[in-house]
Amino acid sequence: MKLTNLCSRVCGRWGNAIALTAVGLAASIANHANADVRLPGFYGDHMVLQQQKPIRVWGWADTKESVSVSFAGNTAETVADADGKWHVELPAIDASHEARSLTVKGNNTIELTDVLVGEVWLCSGQSNMEWDVRGSSNSSAEIAAANDSLIRHIKFAHRPSNDPIDDVAAPWELCSPKTVGRFTACGYFMAKRLRKDIDVPIGLINSSWGGTRVEPWTPPVGFEQVDALQDIYQAVETKMPGSDLYNKTLESHVEATENWVDEAKKDLSGSKRVSPSPAFPTALRPWESHQDPTMLYNGMIHAIVGFPIRGAIWYQGESNHGEGMLYFEKKKALINGWRQLWDQGDFPFYFVQIAPYQYGDEDPTILAKFWEAQAAVQQLPNVGMVVINDIATLQDIHPPNKQDVGERLALWALKHDYGKSDLTAASPSMESMKVDGDRLIVTFKDTAGGLKTRDGKTPSHFEVVGADSYGFQPATAKIEGNQVILTSEKVNSPTAFRFAWHKLAEPNLMGGSGLPVGAFRGGEVPDFVSTLAIERDYALVFDANLKSLGGKIEYDVDNSGNIDSFDRVGYLVELTTGSGEEQKVFVAMDAFTDDAKKLGIPVASLGNGFQQRVKNLDVFSNQPSIKSGTGIAEGNIEFWPNNYGQTNSSQVPGASGASFDFGDQPAPPHNGYGSMQIHNFAARQTIFAINNWNNGGGADLGIGNGSGENPDWTFSGNANTYSAARLRIYVKKVSGTFLEE
Repeated sequence: MKLTNLCSRVCGRWGNAIALTAVGLAASIANHANADVRLPGFYGDHMVLQQQKPIRVWGWADTKESVSVSFAGNTAETVADADGKWHVELPAIDASHEARSLTVKGNNTIELTDVLVGEVWLCSGQSNMEWDVRGSSNSSAEIAAANDSLIRHIKFAHRPSNDPIDDVAAPWELCSPKTVGRFTACGYFMAKRLRKDIDVPIGLINSSWGGTRVEPWTPPVGFEQVDALQDIYQAVETKMPGSDLYNKTLESHVEATENWVDEAKKDLSGSKRVSPSPAFPTALRPWESHQDPTMLYNGMIHAIVGFPIRGAIWYQGESNHGEGMLYFEKKKALINGWRQLWDQGDFPFYFVQIAPYQYGDEDPTILAKFWEAQAAVQQLPNVGMVVINDIATLQDIHPPNKQDVGERLALWALKHDYGKSDLTAASPSMESMKVDGDRLIVTFKDTAGGLKTRDGKTPSHFEVVGADSYGFQPATAKIEGNQVILTSEKVNSPTAFRFAWHKLAEPNLMGGSGLPVGAFRGGEVPDFVSTLAIERDYALVFDANLKSLGGKIEYDVDNSGNIDSFDRVGYLVELTTGSGEEQKVFVAMDAFTDDAKKLGIPVASLGNGFQQRVKNLDVFSNQPSIKSGTGIAEGNIEFWPNNYGQTNSSQVPGASGASFDFGDQPAPPHNGYGSMQIHNFAARQTIFAINNWNNGGGADLGIGNGSGENPDWTFSGNANTYSAARLRIYVKKVSGTFLEE
């Protein structure tokens, strides 16, 4: 960048002595009048301007200062407004390898050198976008071969802000072995492929920050447009000085404070105690974290809004991955918000679906539901998704193979923005599904000539479900052209399927182009209970409405007197939360008593107390936190009407003795608090608990481990929080008059 002002002109004409005087004079004028014309800090030498779009240039100068901008033989003139701001537009021109100068003249002159016209892409998101070439696969060879100076990169510093920042500064770097190691790897490998296919300069604007959520990158107008995010929008607006919500909240606080001051003054001369002054409203306090809504849009995106770009690439989601379809709403806010502010139509937005990853002990289907939400973002116009479940590193959230990521991003741009219509960019996805007897037929689109598998084996990670199927079961998958035929020996009448529905799924199915198929599901999943074949294999003994618990246990159905013998016992617990969520679990085991009357809630009058191991458990639940499975070797039951303590008197492996869990000890009185619990102690898990039933609405009910300090729900007193609660008890291989009815 070359800066010419009064000083340099005088220096050139009159020599060094006068030049020194001129330097001082010019500095004095600049310091006092702020007259120098100025550009945003991301306009600089080696920058790339977007081809075929008007060239927008803006900046600051003294009020009413005349400013002219010249580039590629075109000049535009304007005058700085009352705030010292100015902007111009120069005509659009085509891409060129020719390096040009961009000149801005006011009271001083700025000359930017080695400016190119080509394709500009904004690269944003969290760590997998910020991930640089140095950390990528085969980095030494990639860096050594990076000799393409027509790829340029600018990286903005991490900068959160409560208020929109009008200027960000960073240097543009030419791609070389000395610089490319610091480039965004996804962006660089995309640019490398674009350079090969369209041979124009590529500019990468890298505004990314590892570990960040999507909300801080989103502008207020994005939240405003999405009904599901109005709570965030209201919070943002309330913190925005000058907004109606901010003013209304502040006025209320000022009024309350003024009233307090008046009362406090009256109490100065008396003996009355002064009440505390009104606290400043939390809603008005500025955000404090870079993870808060709008903070990174304000600090790292706002300043470049309006700078012409071809489009944006995005790699983010790990920090929001537990949100399911809510993420779809947040991505709508981000994309539509950026597009509206950029005023550049529906510019391309291509993003990467996050990779399979362990995520600790987390429910394995949470990530699958997030993948589904990411795929749904493609409903927006001019949006495309890259699937990468074939290049994951399950123990590393940062897969180092960024070459394929960049290539796949480039495919979207080449096909949809650069006229390469013969390429395939989208991964195969479901076009339709139909039921054909004991088969499900899934038809795919975007298969690029048909489906195949990466390893030549049958397609993996398909599951099917139907009535009486005991939940989803592994399916045998057969490829026929652009279809996959699904069957399972354990599902006679399948109605639905799912694919790669696990956080560690690395399926082998792909299209003819080699692009992998992402997680998805289809069909109608039957009601959970109907998939269990309980009525086919078991007979009902007890049916109890747990909303009617109290001092006397009454069953809606009691067939216990008609049962003579049985070898298996099953318990079905169904709870409906106040928000309408249905929680269900069915657990069956080898019989632990031969008296059917003692299978029910262990009231004192029956003497049906059991504290023992149980064998051969089958566990099925619609709650992903429950460890489901068949033939689980051993569990334990704690059935008694007594009070109980935390001592692990039965020596149940893994029980703590410091909390109420799966290893407690009954205590007097016999007709006390009461426990009806079944546990999978190997998984350190309560399967279900019904405690303190004498207390009616204050009883303890729960499926899975309790969320408080006691995993077995003791002292939770939460029965009233459920809108419905039901217990059914079954037996298998029964004999007696009940069978004849």
